[in-house]
Amino acid sequence: MKSVAFGWGLLCLFSACSFFTPDKKPLAIARVNDSYLFREDLKDLVPAGTSKEDSIVIVRNFIDRWASQKLLITAAEVNLSSEKKTEFDALIKQYRIDLYTKAYLEAVVKRTVDTAIAESELKAYYDENKENFKTNGTLVRLRYVNLKKDNPKYETIKSKFFDFRASDKKFWDTYALQFNSFALNDSVWVELSQIYGKLPFITPDNRDEYIVSGKSIQQGDQDNMYLVKIRAVIDKNQIGPFDYLKPTLKEVILNKRKLELIKKFEKEITDDAIKDKKYEVYK
Repeated sequence: MKSVAFGWGLLCLFSACSFFTPDKKPLAIARVNDSYLFREDLKDLVPAGTSKEDSIVIVRNFIDRWASQKLLITAAEVNLSSEKKTEFDALIKQYRIDLYTKAYLEAVVKRTVDTAIAESELKAYYDENKENFKTNGTLVRLRYVNLKKDNPKYETIKSKFFDFRASDKKFWDTYALQFNSFALNDSVWVELSQIYGKLPFITPDNRDEYIVSGKSIQQGDQDNMYLVKIRAVIDKNQIGPFDYLKPTLKEVILNKRKLELIKKFEKEITDDAIKDKKYEVYK
C-alpha cells in the first residue's frame, strides 16, 4: 500500500500535479455581469510616448466605453421585442454575407482586371458619351506671373510673357525664382474657384470683366504686378474638354470593366456549381 502511495507521489511530482494546480487565469480589470475585460484587451491601446496622465485617461475612457456597450446590449436584448431582434439578426447575417462576398470579389477583380486603357479607347468613350459630361462650373486655361514691380527685368519679362514661345523655356527657368508665384502651363484646364485664390483681384462679382478667352491682363498694386493671359474659357453646363475629363473617363471605364468582370465571374461560379451538381433548383 505504501508503494502505491509512493508511486502516486512520484507521478504527481513529474507531471507537476496538473490535476491539482489550476490553469493560470488572465488578469481581469473590469466586469459587467458575466463579461470580463482583461489586461490583454488593452494591448497597444496607448501610443508609445504618451504621458502617464494621458495614458490613464485613455485607458479609463476605453474601460467606461466597454462597460457602457455591455450594459446597453444587455438592456437592448431584454427590452427589444422578439420581432425587432429577429429583424436585426437577419440584417446582421446578410451584412456578414455582403462583407465577405464583397471582399472576395474585390480580391478577384484586383488580380484579374486589365487596368491599361489606350488613349483611343478613352477618346472613343468620350465621343460616344460626351453629353453626359457637362461641367459643374467654369473651366479656364491661363498662364500668369506675379512679380515685384521694381524687378529690373520687368519689361523683358512682360514682353516675353505676352509673346509666349516654347523657345524661351531657358529664360523662364532662369527668372522663375524671382517671381512671387506663377503658372506658365496654359494647356491645363483649371476650375475658376482655384483662380480666385491665385489672382485675388478677380472675384465672383467682377469675373466677367477678366475671364474672357484671349484676354491679356496687367493688374498691379503698390508693390506687385500680375501678368495674366486667358487662353480659353468653358462655362458651366457645357461639355467638358477631353483633356480635363481624362482621369474621370479612366475611372468610368475601369469601373465598367470591374462590373463586367464581376458579372462574368458570378455566372461562371454558378455554371460550375450546376455542372458539379453543387447547385440545384427543385421544381
